[in-house]
Amino acid sequence: MNKVTQERDLGVIASDDLKWCKQCNDVVSKTNRMLGLIKSNFVDRSQETVMSLYKSLVRPHLEYCGQICPHYMKDIKLIEGVQRRATKLVYGMEKLHYGD
Repeated sequence: MNKVTQERDLGVIASDDLKWCKQCNDVVSKTNRMLGLIKSNFVDRSQETVMSLYKSLVRPHLEYCGQICPHYMKDIKLIEGVQRRATKLVYGMEKLHYGD
Protein backbone atom coordinates (compact mmCIF):
# COMPACT_ATOMS: atom_id res chain seq x y z
CA MET A 1 0.00 0.00 0.00
CA ASN A 2 1.31 3.46 -0.90
CA LYS A 3 1.62 6.10 1.78
CA VAL A 4 0.05 9.44 0.94
CA THR A 5 2.06 12.43 2.22
CA GLN A 6 -0.25 15.20 1.04
CA GLU A 7 -3.77 15.65 -0.22
CA ARG A 8 -5.28 18.50 -2.22
CA ASP A 9 -8.92 19.25 -1.55
CA LEU A 10 -10.69 22.38 -2.85
CA GLY A 11 -7.30 23.85 -3.74
CA VAL A 12 -5.84 23.46 -0.24
CA ILE A 13 -2.87 21.18 0.34
CA ALA A 14 -2.92 19.29 3.63
CA SER A 15 0.21 17.31 4.46
CA ASP A 16 0.58 14.31 6.73
CA ASP A 17 2.62 16.34 9.25
CA LEU A 18 -0.13 19.02 9.42
CA LYS A 19 2.23 21.81 8.42
CA TRP A 20 1.11 24.36 5.87
CA CYS A 21 4.49 24.95 4.20
CA LYS A 22 3.45 23.26 0.96
CA GLN A 23 0.24 25.28 0.85
CA CYS A 24 2.19 28.53 1.37
CA ASN A 25 4.69 27.59 -1.34
CA ASP A 26 1.86 26.79 -3.76
CA VAL A 27 0.09 30.08 -3.04
CA VAL A 28 3.29 32.10 -3.41
CA SER A 29 4.10 30.46 -6.73
CA LYS A 30 0.59 31.23 -8.05
CA THR A 31 0.74 34.84 -6.94
CA ASN A 32 4.24 35.35 -8.33
CA ARG A 33 3.01 34.07 -11.69
CA MET A 34 0.14 36.56 -11.56
CA LEU A 35 2.55 39.40 -10.71
CA GLY A 36 4.75 38.37 -13.63
CA LEU A 37 1.70 38.44 -15.87
CA ILE A 38 0.85 41.95 -14.67
CA LYS A 39 4.43 43.12 -15.17
CA SER A 40 4.73 41.79 -18.71
CA ASN A 41 1.29 42.73 -20.03
CA PHE A 42 0.49 46.15 -18.56
CA VAL A 43 2.37 49.27 -19.61
CA ASP A 44 0.55 51.64 -17.25
CA ARG A 45 1.93 50.93 -13.80
CA SER A 46 0.51 53.83 -11.86
CA GLN A 47 -0.46 53.21 -8.27
CA GLU A 48 -4.18 53.07 -9.05
CA THR A 49 -3.73 50.56 -11.86
CA VAL A 50 -1.40 48.25 -9.97
CA MET A 51 -3.56 48.38 -6.83
CA SER A 52 -6.71 47.45 -8.72
CA LEU A 53 -4.90 44.62 -10.55
CA TYR A 54 -3.37 43.41 -7.28
CA LYS A 55 -6.72 43.45 -5.51
CA SER A 56 -8.51 41.61 -8.29
CA LEU A 57 -5.87 39.13 -9.51
CA VAL A 58 -3.35 38.52 -6.71
CA ARG A 59 -5.01 39.08 -3.36
CA PRO A 60 -7.76 36.47 -3.82
CA HIS A 61 -5.04 33.79 -4.04
CA LEU A 62 -3.49 35.05 -0.82
CA GLU A 63 -6.79 35.30 1.03
CA TYR A 64 -8.30 31.98 -0.05
CA CYS A 65 -8.54 29.81 3.06
CA GLY A 66 -7.37 32.74 5.14
CA GLN A 67 -8.03 30.88 8.36
CA ILE A 68 -4.95 28.81 7.51
CA CYS A 69 -2.46 31.40 8.64
CA PRO A 70 1.27 30.68 8.47
CA HIS A 71 2.95 30.27 11.83
CA TYR A 72 6.52 29.79 10.70
CA MET A 73 8.69 32.79 9.96
CA LYS A 74 9.83 31.35 6.62
CA ASP A 75 6.21 31.10 5.43
CA ILE A 76 5.43 34.63 6.59
CA LYS A 77 8.49 35.94 4.75
CA LEU A 78 7.41 34.11 1.58
CA ILE A 79 4.01 35.81 1.63
CA GLU A 80 5.52 39.19 2.46
CA GLY A 81 7.85 38.70 -0.50
CA VAL A 82 4.80 38.67 -2.78
CA GLN A 83 3.63 41.97 -1.31
CA ARG A 84 7.14 43.41 -1.61
CA ARG A 85 7.28 42.41 -5.27
CA ALA A 86 3.88 43.98 -5.91
CA THR A 87 4.96 47.33 -4.46
CA LYS A 88 8.03 47.33 -6.72
CA LEU A 89 5.75 47.20 -9.78
CA VAL A 90 4.47 50.74 -9.14
CA TYR A 91 6.39 53.46 -10.95
CA GLY A 92 8.11 55.72 -8.46
CA MET A 93 8.08 53.13 -5.68
CA GLU A 94 10.74 50.76 -7.10
CA LYS A 95 13.53 52.11 -4.93
CA LEU A 96 11.55 52.57 -1.73
CA HIS A 97 12.10 50.20 1.18
CA TYR A 98 9.23 47.75 1.72
CA GLY A 99 8.43 49.20 5.15
CA ASP A 100 8.03 52.71 3.72
